[in-house]
Amino acid sequence: MNFEYSAKTQELRGRLHAFMERHIYPNERPFYEEVARGDRWQPVSILEALKEEARAEGLWNLFLPDSKRGAGLTNLEYAPLCEIMGRVIWAPEVFNCSAPDTGNMETIERYGTPEQKEQWLAPLLDGKIRSAFAMTEPLVASSDATNIESRIVPDGDHYIINGRKWWSSGASDPRCKLFIVMGQTEPEHPNRHLRQSMILVPRDAAGLTVVRNLTVFGYDDAPHGHAEVLFENVRVPAENLLLGEGRGFEIAQGRLGPGRIHHCMRLIGLAERALEDMCKRTLSRVAFGKPIAEQTVTLERIAESRILIDQARLLVLNAAYMMDTVGNKVARKEIAMIKVAAPNMACQVIDWAIQAHGAAGLSGDFTLAYNYAQARTLRFADGPDEVHRNAIGKMELAKYQM
Repeated sequence: MNFEYSAKTQELRGRLHAFMERHIYPNERPFYEEVARGDRWQPVSILEALKEEARAEGLWNLFLPDSKRGAGLTNLEYAPLCEIMGRVIWAPEVFNCSAPDTGNMETIERYGTPEQKEQWLAPLLDGKIRSAFAMTEPLVASSDATNIESRIVPDGDHYIINGRKWWSSGASDPRCKLFIVMGQTEPEHPNRHLRQSMILVPRDAAGLTVVRNLTVFGYDDAPHGHAEVLFENVRVPAENLLLGEGRGFEIAQGRLGPGRIHHCMRLIGLAERALEDMCKRTLSRVAFGKPIAEQTVTLERIAESRILIDQARLLVLNAAYMMDTVGNKVARKEIAMIKVAAPNMACQVIDWAIQAHGAAGLSGDFTLAYNYAQARTLRFADGPDEVHRNAIGKMELAKYQM
């Protein structure tokens, strides 16, 4: 087990750090100021200009492994790059490495036909369009994905889709041209994990309606957003089905493994930045006759934050290493562990940083409040904590069952 960064990763880390210092951090406030003006759901010109800078510097599609179209990095090589990009919520899009597009591109790359790749993967990789993933539903407990009720019904050489989805991230973006939709094709199949399929649905398909934008602790995340979407007799060609009927869970597991690594490393980037902010703030503020940094409770929180961040990073790197060496299926316990550990760690560290800033930490003058909302969201995304803890517990018990 060797977590030493490869020469390729070291070189890319240096370039990414430099890019963040030159282009991302100085544009954080201008980015949000631009979003606040005019139509908040239109692409942000600052971000679009930075994409061209990133592309010109070869910092583009770093996420896609084993592909002529991407950087060809392993999960272990890409993870520390994800951490750097994750320090600013919107930064991954600059490098065409943002969710849900990364997961959708990996899905089409791995499971799509040559025709599907030409039609959808190529423009996604080029950054010309964006996409959404429609799985979660408002009327059922979607933490158990076998509950999903949307239907994908064959009709000659087409499928007809009916259902209501929500938390479809990116659906409100005018550049969103594609949905990957999960629904039932065989609701009576005796194996409940073979009832679901996934299908590619163009955003402009008749009967597809974005009903509303959802908020997260009051934030609507414009111009990206999270939408409730209605599918009413949406008809798409049969060749839009991915992999085959009943293969939806198989695809989901292939999609979510790398995505969980990405989410967790981005959270570590957010937590690192929160710790930096906490240290700087407490060194510059005096309370009860001495800098806040010298108060025992502050020292304890700074120390505990350092411990929690480093623990989480090592857990994620271990999961990435196992995915690369023994595969996602064998590494499923390690993947589940990081999905619990990283969001909880980030929530705690950011919360302490907010407390260290006083009431200012609750305001929009700092990034902490918004970053906390993002970190708390990820205790649900890609499966809630409870589901992962149950899976981990069952795998531990299995060692001792005869």
